[in-house]
Amino acid sequence: MARAGVTAERLAQAAADLADEVGFENVTVSALARGFGVKDASLYSHIRNLHDLRVRVAVLALAELADRVAAALAGREGKDALVAFANAYRTYAKEHPGRYAAMQVELDPATAVSSAAGRHAEMTRAILRGYELSEPDQTDCVRLLHSTFHGYVSLEKVGGFRYSPREVDVSWSRALDALDAVLRNWPPA
Repeated sequence: MARAGVTAERLAQAAADLADEVGFENVTVSALARGFGVKDASLYSHIRNLHDLRVRVAVLALAELADRVAAALAGREGKDALVAFANAYRTYAKEHPGRYAAMQVELDPATAVSSAAGRHAEMTRAILRGYELSEPDQTDCVRLLHSTFHGYVSLEKVGGFRYSPREVDVSWSRALDALDAVLRNWPPA
């Protein structure tokens, strides 16, 4: 790649691709510079440091996932929307393990507000309105859904379910059935 083509956006995209190949924790400025055929120092005119690069990858991944989830949710409600959201989330995490890991980076408040993180929360809340849930129950349910999806995906990624004869996809489907039942029968405060 030509040096003239280096931009912060291209660096973030290349770092995201590299993260999917070698793992997010293995993305370094040196590895990225090698991929662009430049010296490490030349990248610092586009990024502040490794943390800045990783935050850019996180922001990119949040936007990609938000777009994918939004497309999956179009025209759906209730359990159909819940399943579409969950499957889009899980599929993205499986297809883009490095990007998914990047999304776990803690963002400073200003970056979080300007990122697609808010879109994720709004889409989740839209699903919950289909279950006729309002605040503060929505916040509790957003946390429940995210914890369930993230926990399942994380355990699946590290082979946490490999010793059970039950198909992982069957358990995933049953977990979504259970979440739907919980949301339909959310206990009053």
